[in-house]
Amino acid sequence: MPQIVTLIADQVSQYETQLAELLVDAVDSGASLGFLPPLAAHEAGEYWRGVRDSLRGGGRRCLIALGPDGIVGSVQLDLATMPNARHRAEVMKLIVHRKARGQGIGRGLMLAVEALALDAGRTLLVLDTRPGDAAEKLYRSLGYFPAGVIPRYARSARGILEDTVYLYKELNRPAGG
Repeated sequence: MPQIVTLIADQVSQYETQLAELLVDAVDSGASLGFLPPLAAHEAGEYWRGVRDSLRGGGRRCLIALGPDGIVGSVQLDLATMPNARHRAEVMKLIVHRKARGQGIGRGLMLAVEALALDAGRTLLVLDTRPGDAAEKLYRSLGYFPAGVIPRYARSARGILEDTVYLYKELNRPAGG
């Protein structure tokens, strides 16, 4: 199993090429991550530089799964900052390279991001995905519940508008929480 580590802002430049390749691989293999194929490497690099800036700002966390040949997965946690929302966070962009899928990396990243959320005092996680995708099956197997479906939410690689499902999970509250 790859090692899951927290990526800090200054490391994004070190790993930018691998992170960009990870994103390009996911988008080009049909993942719904906000981009349409074919995704150019420079666009993917630009995205990760934006993540770096969010990490510097303190409102975002990023985990990567490091295998013997480099990065094989990633997930992000966006911490809500408004005073009435500091108990929640959004799980974003769970990505596993297609060569590493089916090995438990996505599950490992999700469990690690949940632990990270608890460490940050967050007890409610939300996320969205395309209904019926492998990602939805993974999230539901981890105890995420559907909050609702928004029809025709995002354009697919085939050019059609597809639905998205929002899911949530309440994490175990720490003692006294």
